[in-house]
Amino acid sequence: QVQLVESGGGLVEPGGSLRLSCVASGFSFSGNAMGWYRQAPGKERELVARISGGGTTTNYADSLRGRFTISRDNAKSTVYLQMSSLKPEDTAVYYCKVFSIDYWGKGTLVTVSS
Repeated sequence: QVQLVESGGGLVEPGGSLRLSCVASGFSFSGNAMGWYRQAPGKERELVARISGGGTTTNYADSLRGRFTISRDNAKSTVYLQMSSLKPEDTAVYYCKVFSIDYWGKGTLVTVSS
């Protein structure tokens, strides 16, 4: 049974940082590319970042490159999203995703506000 459990969200002031984590189970973690998506209120879900199974290749949404960093620890079946210089428009529910499986976790809410 596939499970993706996101954590690390919360309230942060503009300019602050957060690190999100996603623990995966129920599939071959190291054999699958993973990604982070986000969905802001009233908007469609969008892809934030992607990382290959081995962690050697990463891709980012153009607007986020330089502020967000995706990484993974295959020994812990965990994918991370380090977010810095956060802006109010980064407020959203963040979800991790295994691209080969049609499954979404519950996500973790990030709120950027003063």
